Amino acid sequence: MPVKQVITSEKRPIKAWLGDLEAGALEQAKNLANLPFIHRHVALMPDTHLGYGMPIGGVIATTDMVIPNAVGVDIGCGMGAVQTSLTEISTDKLKQAMALIRQKIPLGFKHHRRPQDTRMMPKSPVPLSELPVISEEYRNALYQLGTLGGGNHFIEIQRGSDGHIWLMVHSGSRNLGFKVANYFNRLAIKLNREQNSKVPTNWQLAYLTADSPAGRSYLLAMQYCVDFAYANRDLMLTRIKETIREILGPQVTFAPMINIAHNYAALEEHYGQKVIVHRKGATRALAGEIGIIPGSQGTPSYLVRGLGNPESFQSCSHGAGRKMGRKQAQRQLNLEEEKKRLDARGIIHAIRSKGDLDEAAGAYKEIDQVIENQLDLVEVLVELHPLAVIKG
Repeated sequence: MPVKQVITSEKRPIKAWLGDLEAGALEQAKNLANLPFIHRHVALMPDTHLGYGMPIGGVIATTDMVIPNAVGVDIGCGMGAVQTSLTEISTDKLKQAMALIRQKIPLGFKHHRRPQDTRMMPKSPVPLSELPVISEEYRNALYQLGTLGGGNHFIEIQRGSDGHIWLMVHSGSRNLGFKVANYFNRLAIKLNREQNSKVPTNWQLAYLTADSPAGRSYLLAMQYCVDFAYANRDLMLTRIKETIREILGPQVTFAPMINIAHNYAALEEHYGQKVIVHRKGATRALAGEIGIIPGSQGTPSYLVRGLGNPESFQSCSHGAGRKMGRKQAQRQLNLEEEKKRLDARGIIHAIRSKGDLDEAAGAYKEIDQVIENQLDLVEVLVELHPLAVIKG
């Protein structure tokens, strides 16, 4: 399936792997396409929807500039998945596992009561004292390491089409990434104002020169948050594996974690030029690279192999993508219907009240269509069907 549509009305083309692009996301993509430092084109993955400044599901490459809002506030948010040696797990054992996981891993806004081991924290190439936000938040981050967070973050136990039981976590850099993102976005706004930037402030795309002191500081802090998000997922999966062994025995073995981030910026080469690729709700998909595309609650997730398509800046979607805002979903979706949808599939789920409908399957695009729209970006390796779900 090639690019669904190419929009050529702006300074740079917009290449979209979806046809049903909402008006707000299209407007944001047009703003990106008119930035003076955009390289080649704007790429929109098949899960694209409205974000803050830049649509979620968007990929851009820039020359010499970095945009904090094109990374987002949950820096380093991504997926971790582990294949187990299990081929079966009973409903009773699943329920035991989920109850124990809830005891070990704080959910939502909850943190650990004690700081976690500093040896699990990321290493920085520069002293933390040179990274003001990181150094200020370091102590708090020790209490957040190995916690899920809220929103669309989740823990799932899944049955794979490969015959194995899988463990999956979706989480990010917690409050650390949020603080870093806001600090540097405010700094970018201030500097752009002082430099009389021609980029309108209402586009919410304030930028930093990558090789300036502020730009270098952001890139170092951003990478620390990406590494912290990885450490966060790694610790959660370690505790989930401990839980599985407690319930099902020490003979259970686990493959190495597959880890991917989908909110970050990185120096890469595309179309023969060194550029800064911003992926906001998008997954890198180099040729042969293994990635994870999760579905919504109650729908399959996919383990994929990248095809290295240059048109998408070697990227693919990061999930199904929302089709309803959170409040809209709570207003419009039917609680009983959404629960029945999950119960009919035998899924131990997290839909309890109307307030949970913002994360119901009905709030998201159809993952099968999202996958079909990007078969020129990835090939599917394993389909993972949810057995039990914990939401933040």
